[in-house]
Amino acid sequence: MKFQEIITHVSAIFKREIMAYFGSPVAYVFIAIFLLLIGFFTFNISNFFEMGQADLRAFFEWHPWLYMFLVPAVAMRLWAEELRMGTIELVLTLPITPQEIILGKFLAAWAFIGVALALTFPMVITVFYLGDPDLGPIISGYIGSFLMAGAFLSVGSMTSAMTRSQVISFILAVVICLFFILAGFPPVTAVLADWAPRWVIGIVSSLSFLSHFVSMQRGVLDLRDILYFCSVICFMLFANGIILQQKRA
Repeated sequence: MKFQEIITHVSAIFKREIMAYFGSPVAYVFIAIFLLLIGFFTFNISNFFEMGQADLRAFFEWHPWLYMFLVPAVAMRLWAEELRMGTIELVLTLPITPQEIILGKFLAAWAFIGVALALTFPMVITVFYLGDPDLGPIISGYIGSFLMAGAFLSVGSMTSAMTRSQVISFILAVVICLFFILAGFPPVTAVLADWAPRWVIGIVSSLSFLSHFVSMQRGVLDLRDILYFCSVICFMLFANGIILQQKRA
């Protein structure tokens, strides 16, 4: 019965939030911007047609960089708006636990991003029209992209709970997400190599979203990569709950 109550509460929050997304023109603007940017970078910057390969590597390689800015833009209103409007006290006094509210809000925003990602299906049709691509890397790439978007979103959800300013929440989320992207870059590890032991460099490199996403992008669905993104999501949502509990106190 307890589990059914949790599902009911989370579903109620999910429906409320998802309707708020699609009831606003901002949602359609976000989707349009995402589709235009991913198309521009794939076809114009990566020269998709000149590559002579029927795959989506040029398409997926831009996802982390677009998510770094667009996902925090989605997440910045999750809690900052409640704090600014003063409705956070009302929300936290509902007969629903903060964890259920956090989960419902997060899943609604994640589903919204998933819709935007799903609308890139013409890219799949294009590569199948141009050649005979391997379906495995395409499926695993989409799974990895969706999980990575969830990790970015969890970061944005946490920063949104920290401040009532959506701009500050956005900036904080972008900085943290940038760290998760650059953690495994050779210039960063080269700087660490000058003073840090090898095991520290290994830990920092393992935190990079790119190192876990690239293997999925190549068609390798490693359980460790899936667990990594899920762990980041759980940790950030847990931190989100701690921040809200402090504000509730």
